[in-house]
Parts: sequence; C-alpha cells; structure tokens
Amino acid sequence: MADQQAQSVEDKRPTGVPVLRWEEPPEGPVLVLLDQTRLPSEEVELVCTDASALVEAIRSLAVRGAPVLGIAGAYGVALAAARGFDVDEAAVALAGARPTAVNLSLGVRRAQEAYHAALARGGDVGEAAAAALAAARRLHREDAEASVRMAEHGLALLDELLPGGGHRILTHCNTGSLVSGGEGTAFAVALAAHRQGRLRRLWVDETRPLLQGARLTAYEAARSGMAYTLLTDNAAGSLFASGDVDAVLIGADRIAADGSVANKVGSYPLAVLARYHHVPFIVVAPVTTVDLGTADGAAIEVEQRPGYEVTEVMAPQAQVAGPGGGMPVAPLGTQAYNPAFDVTPPELVTAIVTEVGAVSPVTAEGLAELCGKGRV
Repeated sequence: MADQQAQSVEDKRPTGVPVLRWEEPPEGPVLVLLDQTRLPSEEVELVCTDASALVEAIRSLAVRGAPVLGIAGAYGVALAAARGFDVDEAAVALAGARPTAVNLSLGVRRAQEAYHAALARGGDVGEAAAAALAAARRLHREDAEASVRMAEHGLALLDELLPGGGHRILTHCNTGSLVSGGEGTAFAVALAAHRQGRLRRLWVDETRPLLQGARLTAYEAARSGMAYTLLTDNAAGSLFASGDVDAVLIGADRIAADGSVANKVGSYPLAVLARYHHVPFIVVAPVTTVDLGTADGAAIEVEQRPGYEVTEVMAPQAQVAGPGGGMPVAPLGTQAYNPAFDVTPPELVTAIVTEVGAVSPVTAEGLAELCGKGRV
C-alpha cells in the first residue's frame, strides 16, 4: 500500500496539467492531448489532426473524464470545421464515442450549433469554423471557472458536515485537472481542503480495471503534495469498518433528473458502505453533467468496455501479449463482465455539489431548481 505524507500546506505549486490545447502550426490546426494511458510513467502528447483521431483518443481513454470530454468534443467539431471535413458527420462520431458521459454530447452540440448559427447569419465556412472554435474556447473557460466554484462549495459543505477539519476523504477514479479545464471536480474539493490545512488524508481507490485512481489520482495527489494512501477497491469495506473515512467524494459522468448518479464502476458499492457506516457520500460535478432529459438511473446507457481490460493487465515489458496488448491473467477464452460505470440511486447520495451550489437531500425538484440557477 503506497503512502504519501503531506508536504507543507504553504506549498502552492501549480498543479494543473495541460490536458489539451488547440494549436495552429503552418500545416493546419490540431488538437494536442496529454495521453493519459501513458501516465504516470511518462507524459506523452497525442496530436489529433482530425475528428476521427480524436474519436479514437476518446475511446482508448487517452483523454477521459466527463468535463474535459465536453471540451474535447467541442474542439473536435471546430477541428473538423477548420480542416474542411463534414461537421455534422464528425459531430455524430464524436458524440457517440462514449455514450454515458453527457458532457461529451453537450460540448459537441454547442460547437455544432455555433457553426450552423454562423452559416445561418450569412457567414462563410471560415467564419463558421471560427465560431465553432470560439464556442469550444468559451466552454473551456467556463469549466475552469466552474472548477473553482465547485471547490469552494464542496469545502464549505465538508466543513458544515464535519466541523473541525482534519478530513479523511475517500475518492474513486480520477477527478482532478486531468478531467477538467481547471483543477477538477471532487479532487478540487480535496485539494482546496489540503491548501487550507484541513485535509488529513486522501484515500485513493485504485479503481479497477483500468487503475485511474492508482495511475492518475495518485499522480495528481503527489504533484500537489497531498497526504494520500492508495488502496485496492475491495479494501474499502475494511477501511470504513476501521472508522478511518470521514467522507466519500466522487465525480459523475451523468446525473439523471431524479438525482441518480452514473460514475466509474465501483462507486455504487462505496455509497452502500457509506450509508451503512453513516459517512457522507458527496458527488461533485458541474451542472452540465446533469441531464434533465434522462428521467432516472434506469434510463442511463451504461457503456460496456472490452473484456480484455479485465482478463489482461497492461505490461509492455511482458513477452506474452493477449488480444488487448496486455499480459493475460485469466485463461484464454474467459468471458468478462466489464461495465464502465454503475448507477447510484439518489437516496444514497448525501449531496450533489455543483458550481452554483449544492442540493441536499437529493430530489428531482431540488436538482431542477439548482440547474435553473446554472442555466439562466
């Protein structure tokens, strides 16, 4: 079990990672991504020259995390427009790359609508492409600003629920600057607590099967000088039983109108454990992640990932490689159940924190009112 002691809370080094950026070299515009599949061992960038390359990057999880998927989707539409490809065709491909994450389709739609609005006003394709790019950049800025406000609201809620500081927070998957235009969602709250000397320990679920917690959240926590400890997902129960968890903070890929939360698989068991042990279970996400058009959790499409992500481990040095390019850990032909997400019902969620405030208890009425504040 990895254990990282905190550095001084006065350490306020920049922790943001340039997860994506738009560039315009002489040969034409490109979208440059930090390849998250290569972290933490190396920081390697991918250069996407068209929407199809970005679709593959999204599917392979080179870029992932709900808020940043929306930003990437918007830039993808702008890239198709600037490169002279069919914008609507690119938009369909981008929006379908990961079906559970609502932010992706929202970002695609915003850039696509800006493109067509410019054409409708009599602009040429160059002006329409510029409008799509402006929409992507605006979404990027908005997400960075939302991250700051989510951190403020989330920390205020923690202090209300757990007065006195010294928070011991358990998180799942990855919700930091790698998934955001800013410093993230749930991780941003923990980071704010750390900077104010109120974080005693960040418990990091390794997050099977792709280890986003071990590879990415631990990476971000180490960069930020936070006190963190990595644990296997199936050790969470014993951690709760020992009384060492004060709150659970996670992000979300889609929140239904009734408050059901789709997040990385493994989130729902944490909610059940938190309820049994009387520990707050808090979801932190921008209002763009709330999909009022999805009635409830049963209506959320849950992405099914390839079985080899479970039956193999990624080990480039291994001489024996399976169909997915990793080292087999199960007999050949083993079938694997590998949903990317699970859904937590609203009655197990203590609060949903957004950039415009928090809702608790989580109800359809409260969530709709909250979204109204963020979409005026």
